[in-house]
Amino acid sequence: MQVTRLRRLAADRFGATFGRDAIARRFVKGSGIEIGALHNPLRVPRSVNVRYVDRMTVPELRRQYPELARERLVEVDVIDDGERLDSIADGSQDFVVANHFLEHSQDPVGALANMFRVLRGRGILYLAVPDKRFTFDSERPPTPLDHVLVDYRDGPEGSRRAHFEEWARLVDGVPENEVDAHVETLLARDYSIHFHVWTQADMLDLLVALRRELGIEFDLEVAVRNGKENVFVLRKLEG
Repeated sequence: MQVTRLRRLAADRFGATFGRDAIARRFVKGSGIEIGALHNPLRVPRSVNVRYVDRMTVPELRRQYPELARERLVEVDVIDDGERLDSIADGSQDFVVANHFLEHSQDPVGALANMFRVLRGRGILYLAVPDKRFTFDSERPPTPLDHVLVDYRDGPEGSRRAHFEEWARLVDGVPENEVDAHVETLLARDYSIHFHVWTQADMLDLLVALRRELGIEFDLEVAVRNGKENVFVLRKLEG
């Protein structure tokens, strides 16, 4: 599917006010997982069974994110790396929800590949990704497609520190002479920054690359702006 057609679908398929909950009611059914929900799980119909996946227990998450002290966090059902999903069997889920998770992924292409891996045929991948133009990432350049493909092929370790340095400079606004120390603090905490940032068009390019580079077959059901984020619903085709 060509990028121009994807962009036309983004404009035509749903109106700009078509929000998360309405999309979930239409597409999220059966049993599945949500990755990294924290205090903002997707609201789904009562008939839907969701297990929550995170890399830490709730007490550990509270220590990691003191800014969420007043928020109610969902109970974590599965402790796992959300990028790898090692404990989730292939073809076992009706849906995977990953809202505001992909930008935290060090290897977003690999993360998407694993989300598709655990889906059944005709299963749904529901993504909400912040549009960097409308967030605290606004000063950062969009992540080039070639960059995430290199991270997938060669591993993300080679670019990890550079992401933290960019975050320190352009998000936290740290003076240049304090960047190294700030980065060391974030690394010591294993703090989950936005490693990559995209606009809607950039995300569509990434989705096209999934088909071209990895051979993942899917239908694009939804691509729509929802405030400061972009929501995508992808349906895995039968293998």
